[in-house]
This record gives sequence, C-alpha cells and structure tokens, in this order.
Amino acid sequence: MTGGELPRTLTAHVGASLGSRVRVCGWADEVRASADPPLVVLRDHTGLVHLVSQRGGQPDAVIDGLVPESAVEAVGAVEKAPTGEIRVLVERLDVPGPALDPLPITETSSLEERLDWRYLDLRNPRSRLIFEVQTTALSAMRAFWRAEGFMELHSPRLRQTANKSGDALFSLDYFGRTAYLAQSPQFPKQMAMAAGLDRVFDIGPVFRRQPKSSRRHDTEFTSVDVEMAWIRSLQDVLSSAEQLLCEVVAAVLAEHGDDVARWFGTELRVPATPFPRVTFDEAKEIAEGTGRRIGGADDDLDPDGERLLGAHIAREHGHEFVFVTEYPDLARPFYHMRCSEGTVCTRSFDLLWNGLEIASGAQREHRYDRLTTQATARGIPIEGITQYLDYFKYGCPPHGGFGLGLTRMLMSMLGLGDVREATYLFRGPERLTP
Repeated sequence: MTGGELPRTLTAHVGASLGSRVRVCGWADEVRASADPPLVVLRDHTGLVHLVSQRGGQPDAVIDGLVPESAVEAVGAVEKAPTGEIRVLVERLDVPGPALDPLPITETSSLEERLDWRYLDLRNPRSRLIFEVQTTALSAMRAFWRAEGFMELHSPRLRQTANKSGDALFSLDYFGRTAYLAQSPQFPKQMAMAAGLDRVFDIGPVFRRQPKSSRRHDTEFTSVDVEMAWIRSLQDVLSSAEQLLCEVVAAVLAEHGDDVARWFGTELRVPATPFPRVTFDEAKEIAEGTGRRIGGADDDLDPDGERLLGAHIAREHGHEFVFVTEYPDLARPFYHMRCSEGTVCTRSFDLLWNGLEIASGAQREHRYDRLTTQATARGIPIEGITQYLDYFKYGCPPHGGFGLGLTRMLMSMLGLGDVREATYLFRGPERLTP
C-alpha cells in the first residue's frame, strides 16, 4: 500500500499502530529544523505526535522551509524512541496548505484580535474544547428530552409581531411590509401547547438589539427553549430545568472532565437537587445585607446583584445554582401567570449558575380573559396580538417553560469571562465579521 492509499490515522491512535506505516494529517504545531534528527510536531484535533526525519531525505528538505501552522501530511512507520516516546519516522512529508510567515495572531494576542482571525484561534485546543463541550451538552439535552417524550420543533425566525420588548427588535423589509427577527420562539412554543403537542423544545438562533457592548450579551445567539403542557405548578418547570442541567453536567464531566480541568481550571461537579430557591424579595434582602440594593427601576436583578446572590448561595449552601422566583409583573412579560389574584408577583424564575443568569421561564397564563386583561394593563394594543390570543380561545391547557442561553451556559460551566469566547462567530454592535 502506498502512502496515498493509507487511511488517515488520528494522532490519538498512532500508538496502536506501533511497527506499522501510517498517514497522519494536521498542522505543524512546532518546527525544529536544526534538531538531530529534524523534527515536526504535528497537531490534529485529538493531540500531538512527533514526526522525525533522517538527514538528507525528502522530509528533511521540506522541514527546512516549513512555517508553523502549515497544513501537513506525513507517511511513515510508527516507532518507539529510546526515551519511550511514540513517534513517526517519516518517509514522505507533504505541505498541501503552506502558511505565510509571520502569523497574524500569537498566544499573547487580545481576544478582539483573535476574533478577527477566528479560524486560526479555533485551532487552539482550548478554543476547540469549548465547542466539543457544546456538542456533548446538546447531545445530552436531546437524549434527556427524547426519554421524557419531548418533540423537537423549528419555529420561524421571521415574525409579523414581537413577543418581547419592542425596543430590542431588529426589523427588515419583507416584500413591502415590516417583519421582525425573532427574540425568542415563545409564541410558537405556546401555539404548540394549544395544538396538543404537549412537550416541545426548539434550539435555534434568536436576535436581540443590544446597542452596547457587554461581556455577557450578543445580538445573535443560540436559544434553547422548552415548553410543557398540563403542568401542575411552576415547580414542574423548575424540576425539569434542574434535571436537564444535571444530565448536561454529567455528560460533559464524563466526556471532557479532565480536559476542562486542564484547560480552564474548572472542576465539574454534578449538582445536587433540588437546586436552592429564593424569591425575588428574598434575593433583595440578601443583597441589601451586603449594603447594595439590587432592584433597578424595573425591579429586576442587575449583573452585580446576580453575582452577589450567587456568591451568597455558594457560601451558605455550597451550591453553584439558584432559582430566583416570583419576579414582579413589571419585570416580566404580560403572559406570565400571577402568583395569586390581586398580586403583582408572577410565577416566574431566573436560573443563575455561578452568579450568571443562564435561563428564564415561567408558568404562562393560559386563560384568554386574564391574558387580555394583563395585556391591556401593560398598554399592549389587543389588535396587535390577536393571532397570539387566538391560541387561548379553544381549550389551551395549563403550561409553562423556559429559555436557556447556550453561550451563557458554556460561560458558567467553563468559567469563561466573555460570551465571545463561547460563541463560534460572535455578533455584537461592533462586529459583523468574520
């Protein structure tokens, strides 16, 4: 068999081919042309392997002019060096994709510079690991939902009306009329409840017009949304959310735990259930005990308040998660159910992980008359949401659900300080490329 006919062997599997010829492909992580013998450290997505040449051969000539990060392909026999290291004694070395010198980014480049050259940055094992973890997490989610009888939907991202705050919408011309990019799949999820689909999830992009740059916000991100019919109370939603997160952490720990500890210094632990729960009023009291008021003009938690609460829960309960429940109505959409008649608190929640909000949800108001009353009280014109309100005219069951930000979850899981690191190709107010 010639080199061209050999199947590719990943570096992680080279050791299993001791004494045999292999073909390895990847990037030149390091070039040592003056070493004896000349050496190239080849990197692929599974690890590193040393390629050694013999003086005067074809590989030796190629190594002399090789630029790090060039795409290389080598054929040779796998041997054990005197030091015990497994290496490939190269008989042929090709460079199908030579790199220019110098590279535009280095290990000391800023995150902004790395994003400009994202495809080079993602060759870094640390950067790649983020998306390996993401893949495992999404697979675990789907496995959990399949076992629980959920159906996957893909709702449209072009909308006739908004379903959240109108001041955070992107609009566009849609054949002579105005359409909006979806901020969430909330209305389609609730339509699924009225359609009798019972349990659904939707994973896809959503868009928020965030005018200011932030380490925790983006203008386009992947939202993981869940809705469940025939719930008995908000507790059913909370229980489902915490079970989901436990499955995700367990899967990532099993698949990537050692690598996460190595690259991010984070020791993953499957959280105990039930997660701690505090009401919004209790959260305010906890923060005020530190001398800080966390409720803003809209009676919501600000980022500093979330961090204070997360630190308190970790200190007092030894837990990374906390549900904050019973937000006041002005801090929640009009379709959230009230805790009881005549109150302003809602059957709603945010889920914080290490002091960062990663999910938000509620038990929805499914009664048509209550919905119209709550919409009117918030100054929402009924004529603008008639199609949405129609869902509740013909027997809609009690239901609730949540939306989880995938990048926020990765930030909390891996201890990342910026949402841009957890996003394949970030979009923000000042970034529309690459």
